[in-house]
Amino acid sequence: MTLPAPIAVDAMGGDRAPDEIVAGAEQAAAELGLPVVLVGDPERLAGTSLEVVAASEVIAMDEDPGKGVRRKKDSSLVRAAEAVRDGRASAMVSAGNTGATWGAALLRMGRTRGVSRPAIATPLPRPGHDTPLVLLDAGANADCQAEWLVQFARMGAVFARDRFGTATPRVGLLSIGEEPSKGDALRKEAHALLADGAWQEACGATFAGNVEGRDLMTPGVDVVVTDGFTGNVALKSLEGAMRALVGAILGAFDTDDATRAAAEVLMPALLPLYGQLDPDATGGAVLLGVDGVCVISHGSSSATAIVNACRVAAEAVRSDLVGAIAAAVGTGPS
Repeated sequence: MTLPAPIAVDAMGGDRAPDEIVAGAEQAAAELGLPVVLVGDPERLAGTSLEVVAASEVIAMDEDPGKGVRRKKDSSLVRAAEAVRDGRASAMVSAGNTGATWGAALLRMGRTRGVSRPAIATPLPRPGHDTPLVLLDAGANADCQAEWLVQFARMGAVFARDRFGTATPRVGLLSIGEEPSKGDALRKEAHALLADGAWQEACGATFAGNVEGRDLMTPGVDVVVTDGFTGNVALKSLEGAMRALVGAILGAFDTDDATRAAAEVLMPALLPLYGQLDPDATGGAVLLGVDGVCVISHGSSSATAIVNACRVAAEAVRSDLVGAIAAAVGTGPS
């Protein structure tokens, strides 16, 4: 299906902006055939072949998200969100300040009907399995109410089905033990609500009970819900652990001639696994619960990450992910 409007890429957001972001946007247009526009400073984007939507300001990566969105109304992030709101773009992609991206999308696009709090859905690769696990919230809402976690479960189930073809998503609640009595007050209250069958019937999912951090990359569940604070800590811990593990393996392979010889044999088998775990291969997380498609890429995104983020955005538009979320959350029991 042809997109009704181009994808708006925030050219100024991210540690490697604008060069790497522009390169990724141009590749997405050339290799995937996607309509893409860049949003940012026309002078700094003068060399691109893509259309540029002018924006004179940039919200810095370390800037207060709320103040940035409120004060910098001509920032690339805000203008990209407005382009989606006004129908001049089908979706937005940004590797910029995550909190500001969440805020710009929420304030300019608005919430999906019935959604209390939009949440960031991050796919986590599971070595040896075709589909990733969906973790939400991965950082948008540090403090949560139990009812919000039920909405996260519904949105996550819709996302897992829409994005990865999981027919009946199994949803777990991140806690410190499998028993319903384990965890803090939020976890215990959320477990009781999630165990109720009404929300499961409404969106075709099943509740698998509590899961622990060790289960995040295993096939036991398809979706894990938690508050944004815990989710972000878990996500960053996994990223750090994977980075340290890869570094240790590469270091071990360079110990002596014998290990270097072994590396030549093993690397062809290990490289696909490394590619599967590379965050650039995912492209980005999707902000669920806003009235438009918003893909949030990680701050150090390469051109490859932006290409894949544009791919994710286009597929979300074509499948009407926003409409599916609205149907699952905006109607029926919460």
